[in-house]
Amino acid sequence: MKVLIAYASLSGNTEEVAELIGDEVSKQGFNADMFYIEPFGVEPPNISDYNIIFLGTYTWDLGATPDEVKDFVADVGYKPDNIYVFGTGDTQFGGEDLFCDATRKLSKFYRSKRDPLKIEQSPRGSQEEKVRKWVKEVIVNENKV
Repeated sequence: MKVLIAYASLSGNTEEVAELIGDEVSKQGFNADMFYIEPFGVEPPNISDYNIIFLGTYTWDLGATPDEVKDFVADVGYKPDNIYVFGTGDTQFGGEDLFCDATRKLSKFYRSKRDPLKIEQSPRGSQEEKVRKWVKEVIVNENKV
């Protein structure tokens, strides 16, 4: 099984989640390619080569999806059915209503088979376990397909 972890990170929190996902994918016996979504457009990998795509984002400015993530989505050009969205946010800005809203929007756009993974700031403590559990569930789900 080929796995891609594509992510944008502003403060490093989403990158930490991406690395944790990569670690858990490895523990499950698979290799993952990491792709950092840059603000100045680097050609994305051919995502049709992957069985699972984890797409990570931070939430910007009262619930907005960052421009570089929007550009990535446009560059991909279609809606694969194997995308699982994760992200980081901060309830301090915008409260629960806007917490990780970019993940909700992307998950809805892709009609993802699982709810997005939402992490408050950095994946420490119980949130680390939340990440690992979510990744295991995604892998089990995709192995059934």
